[in-house]
Amino acid sequence: MSSSSSAYEKRSWFMRWLSKFFKGGSSNRGQAGGTHHRPPQFIGDENMVLRAPVRSLQDNRSRTDKEKEELDQAISISLAEGLKKPIGFGWRPNNEDDHSKAVQDDPHSSYPPYIPREYQPTGYRVCGGCNRDIGYGNYLGCMGAFFHPECFRCRGCRYPITEHEFSLSGKDAYHKTCFKDLTHPKCEVCLQFIPTNGAGLIEYRCHPFWSQKYCPVHEHDNTARCCSCERLESVNTRYVSLGDGRSLCLDCMESAIMDTGDCQPLYHTIRDYYEGMNMKLDQQIPMLLVEKQALNEAIVGEKQGFHHMPETRGLCLSEEQTVASIQKKPKMGGHGLIGMRTQPQKLTRRCEVTAILVLYGLPRLLTGAVLAHELMHSWLRLKGYRNLNPEVEEGICQVLSHMWLESEITPCLGSSSTSAAPSSSSSASKKGGKSRVENKLGEFFMHQIANDTSAAYGGGFRAANAAVNMYGLRRTLDHIRLTGSFPM
Repeated sequence: MSSSSSAYEKRSWFMRWLSKFFKGGSSNRGQAGGTHHRPPQFIGDENMVLRAPVRSLQDNRSRTDKEKEELDQAISISLAEGLKKPIGFGWRPNNEDDHSKAVQDDPHSSYPPYIPREYQPTGYRVCGGCNRDIGYGNYLGCMGAFFHPECFRCRGCRYPITEHEFSLSGKDAYHKTCFKDLTHPKCEVCLQFIPTNGAGLIEYRCHPFWSQKYCPVHEHDNTARCCSCERLESVNTRYVSLGDGRSLCLDCMESAIMDTGDCQPLYHTIRDYYEGMNMKLDQQIPMLLVEKQALNEAIVGEKQGFHHMPETRGLCLSEEQTVASIQKKPKMGGHGLIGMRTQPQKLTRRCEVTAILVLYGLPRLLTGAVLAHELMHSWLRLKGYRNLNPEVEEGICQVLSHMWLESEITPCLGSSSTSAAPSSSSSASKKGGKSRVENKLGEFFMHQIANDTSAAYGGGFRAANAAVNMYGLRRTLDHIRLTGSFPM
């Protein structure tokens, strides 16, 4: 006989026995104190024999108590059979009449049989959410436990889970949408879920400093990238177009320097920084802010062919040239700049250095870092350092740029990684405190210098910085003058 037919026979027997108990139990009883036994009695077509309960003469308990005990035992057996069924994910009806009818109509139902409330055993089902007895109202069987419908809640949004499909993480249940929101990364550019690649894996790009995650396609779909901090433009923000192919984010725009006049105080501050390290520049070197096109034209006009980065932001001129410098800073017009005025300026060579050119529109700290780098080129040429390898010259210039940034971000420490004099940070201490955004930008510019992958700027900086940390800036410069290389 199959397990389903056996369970059905037991339920049928149990339901008929309950019916006999409540309707005709008194006619089946023997006389009090007697030993009369009823003969075996067959019930319908079932192959089960129901014997009337026998009461012993030595049993001092009342007949009612004895019958209740037998009834409880029968209920426990029936419930135990029901619990052997697999625990599924479904709702149990609360209406007792509908429940009883459902059991009669479906002989293979996994619901427990109808039991009058006064005979329900306590502690049968405990809610896994609130730890209270469930009783025989609506409940949910899931993950090896039982729950009130309102207690089976999403770990993410804390609202009840009513769908037939949900997600699990350990022992925590989630709506499928909530689980995706928590675990599936979103692109910070298009704000959509990052799609899977051909292998079914989630593939994305992530900026090494800002941790900006984005779809790989945005590297090639003309999404604007800030020319200063390198972050991509998001659909809910608008970058400022500088008019020469560059864009600037709003964080960098806050401290951007737009014309030559506005840059003069910063230029003199960095010259003072050099003087504080006993590296005074005796010549008055012109400094101009220019557009990208003017800078590129000046690079072509240089005969010496110095090494430059793919994205050049500054230049130390050695030849006589005519350069269009920015005399009037532009104003905001929509999402771009308007009203810029440039003026051609003829640069005459009076020493080894003609002028220093810097791109306009960069934040103050990045503009200062470029100026510090180009002023080091000027100092080397004015002091007679000739024919240096790109790794040596660009490396030591990057060290001075990094040192200045460090003094601006942590003025109380000064140039802790070098032998610079304490007065080198005096200019920084005179300025007001910087915003959190500007300090973070300064950290990024230092990170860029330290992690540059090019041989001249990256490898040269790391070699120069190691020498300065070990021997100090002055001894390192003396060694470069004599040997053209860094001390080992």
